[in-house]
Amino acid sequence: MKPIGLYPWGKAEKALVPPFSDFSSRHSCHILPPMKNNMIYRRFGKTALQMPVLTCGGMRYQQSWEDLKTNGLDTEGQANLEACIHQAIAHGINHIETARGYGSSEYQLGLVLPSLPRDEIIVQTKIGPKDNEEDFLKTFDLSMKHLQLDYVDLLGVHGINTPILLRKTLKGGTLKAIRKLQNEGRVRHVGFSTHGPTQTIVDAIETDEFSYVNLHWYYFDQCNWRAVEAATQRDMGVFIISPNDKGGKLYDPPQKLVNLCTPLSPMGFNSLFCLSHEQVHTISLGVAKPSDFDAHVAILPQLADGAAVIEPILQRLHDEAVKRLGADWVNHWQERLPDTKDVPGNLPLYHILRMRNMAKAYDMEAYGKMRYNLLGNGGHWFPGAKVENVDWPALGKCLEGYAFAEQVPPYLREAHALFNAEDGKRLSEDGET
Repeated sequence: MKPIGLYPWGKAEKALVPPFSDFSSRHSCHILPPMKNNMIYRRFGKTALQMPVLTCGGMRYQQSWEDLKTNGLDTEGQANLEACIHQAIAHGINHIETARGYGSSEYQLGLVLPSLPRDEIIVQTKIGPKDNEEDFLKTFDLSMKHLQLDYVDLLGVHGINTPILLRKTLKGGTLKAIRKLQNEGRVRHVGFSTHGPTQTIVDAIETDEFSYVNLHWYYFDQCNWRAVEAATQRDMGVFIISPNDKGGKLYDPPQKLVNLCTPLSPMGFNSLFCLSHEQVHTISLGVAKPSDFDAHVAILPQLADGAAVIEPILQRLHDEAVKRLGADWVNHWQERLPDTKDVPGNLPLYHILRMRNMAKAYDMEAYGKMRYNLLGNGGHWFPGAKVENVDWPALGKCLEGYAFAEQVPPYLREAHALFNAEDGKRLSEDGET
């Protein structure tokens, strides 16, 4: 099954079907897995874990982006975190996900996880690639000390974002350390998370060293569909990262987007869009308070007929994009668009033009500002430069053969004028953005 509603947000390839044609027959949800308190569970690829389609992500409810000192715990904040975990369990969301790079998240989770039935929860943490086996094992031991667990169900290599980091994972001792941990029973399944380009993700998948992948894919950015397909072909679990934040700052949507997504909320629409593809097994909800689950839990009863529910919303979004941007641009702007690595000045044309599309069509300037101002400060988590000091003649040469070559310079200047502000700050010590 191909993704639907692909344009104007997915990277167009010849194999993709036109948007909105024969929607229902190509985009149906099969027999639903068992439910608990309305929760739906899907087999998480070759891990064979029954994964809730909603995951409790641990990146927003922690107290600090640094490890806490012994006496530094805020009791009110900890009570909120524990309320989030208990609310997740009440909804049937038994997958709890965190990372060594999420500051105090592991430590604070370790104060509540031991009180839960261990065989009824799925715990995942993530650790970045290390230079050698010893360093990785030392970091893993610290994670386990904080989590107060004997093992984790899922261990992700955090941030395989470049070919260099993939080689480092495979050859630098990280993978060897993980296999040792698996042999000891301290890690059950290994995967990886990534903010990297599609080809790097596919290359990592095709090593056959991983059982699941955490990656970005949602309505407003579908360029990684090829990676989702590659993971599906290898029976890997597919976990969607940050559908609410990187997916469009949907927790704080502009009124225009709210109107277009009615009767769903923008978050609910995006969740239903992702989960209506059976290749997607779970989406991460980075909750900050217990009520943050509500919009996503609300769409679960509609998932059985998700295609029919979102079809009119997809049509309205498409029509509005055509009205504001033009049909030719909407349907073809990504064809033969050069990759960032091939563009002078390291300009991420895809992301800048995508964010301009979102702002012009749906008033999503706030999202564009949030992401654009990380350029130049996001490292390998969000690489590329702003539209500053551009060698325009060199860019013109790079764009030879691209159908919209003449439009790109003014569109880039417009995007810079719309979004540019103070440089964004990285969210974690590891630089994840």
